Amino acid sequence: MPWVYLLRCRDGSLYTGAAMVLERRLGEHAAGRASRYTRARLPVTLAWSREVESWSAALREEARIKALRRAGKERLVAAAADA
Repeated sequence: MPWVYLLRCRDGSLYTGAAMVLERRLGEHAAGRASRYTRARLPVTLAWSREVESWSAALREEARIKALRRAGKERLVAAAADA
């Protein structure tokens, strides 16, 4: 099952992504091979993730989250921390 995730970068910014295999994708980010954005802001840590039912659902959720302002993304992270 695919995943949608938020990474917290070294500079405090949040990066939104989608992956079929979350652990592999996190390793790619950590190694600087996944994204030019995160490569320039290493290290990154997983701040939030959610498993979804299909790749198309993952892409829709990724787009929805990317459209949020920072406060909305921070609310997702905070809600996951409280759960």
